[in-house]
Amino acid sequence: MTAQTTSVAPLLDVRNLTKHFPVRAGWFRAPTQVIRAVDGVSFTVADGETLALVGESGSGKTTAGRAILRLIEPTSGQVHFGGRDVRALNAASLRALRREMQIVFQDPYGSLNPRLTVGAAIREGLLVHQLAEGAAAEQRVRALLDEVGLRAEYATRYPHEFSGGQRQRIGIARALAVEPRFIVCDEPVSALDVSVQAQVVNLLRDLQRDRGLAYLFIAHDLAVVAHMADRVAVMYLGRIVELAPRAALFATPRMPYTQALLSAVPVPEPGRVRRRILLAGDPPSPANPPSGCVFHPRCSHPDRDAMCANVIPALEEKAPAHWVACHKVPAAAPPSLPSTLA
Repeated sequence: MTAQTTSVAPLLDVRNLTKHFPVRAGWFRAPTQVIRAVDGVSFTVADGETLALVGESGSGKTTAGRAILRLIEPTSGQVHFGGRDVRALNAASLRALRREMQIVFQDPYGSLNPRLTVGAAIREGLLVHQLAEGAAAEQRVRALLDEVGLRAEYATRYPHEFSGGQRQRIGIARALAVEPRFIVCDEPVSALDVSVQAQVVNLLRDLQRDRGLAYLFIAHDLAVVAHMADRVAVMYLGRIVELAPRAALFATPRMPYTQALLSAVPVPEPGRVRRRILLAGDPPSPANPPSGCVFHPRCSHPDRDAMCANVIPALEEKAPAHWVACHKVPAAAPPSLPSTLA
């Protein structure tokens, strides 16, 4: 079942999205293993909403975001955007759709072509989609730079002349150039200094307010997610294990993995100490995931049993708009946090 916020058709509807990467012993040999980077992920994003996708490194967040845009081809599953089947589109139709679906990459240094000026990089989308050319395109580039907090004369400079925060603003301007409705923000502030992170997050929020944008905000910093997201989906080993409105997830996390993640968030209050929930061992390999619940080898739930080890839990609505993939979380249970989160 797919978790949805309302009965209104969502802007983005992802169902059972899967991306497996074959591992070969040699170039011409048959695959010996399959890495299950994304393994049956389902969620929706509404117009103007920010859905945060969080989890440890290697959980499949970035792969899911790129598979939605078909920057990498999904193995299976359905992706519908604005009622259109993204996976069924041919090359020409997909290019046209990409005007509405854009991405801001994690690395502000590697995401810009060092041979193109800033103006040329932003102008490229305008020319490809025939939105503006000549003087009109130049004027549009200057307006975009101003919108993201950069000076218009920067259009003639090259990426190496800018700081990381400035480059990320250029990447945002490039994504905005084609007037999209939806942007995948792939850890857009993780490579930036803390002070610059706040500036970029505030810029993204302002742009969302002014333009009505929808975001899939991929991140591992839960402090940033708390400031940015409307809803939060928690991924572990290629699967979504919890999905809820931001306030509900931070106040009453139900999945043991989510509780462990939140226990690691620093408390910005002198004298207040939050006890950590330390997970045993390392995350299993996505090439050899455990049977049953993917989290069960590291789970500390007191009622963990053979069902956890053998039966894959479905993502079910355990409380209003709060979806959890865990056999041991009762439906509509009253909020109950372990003492280690107090």
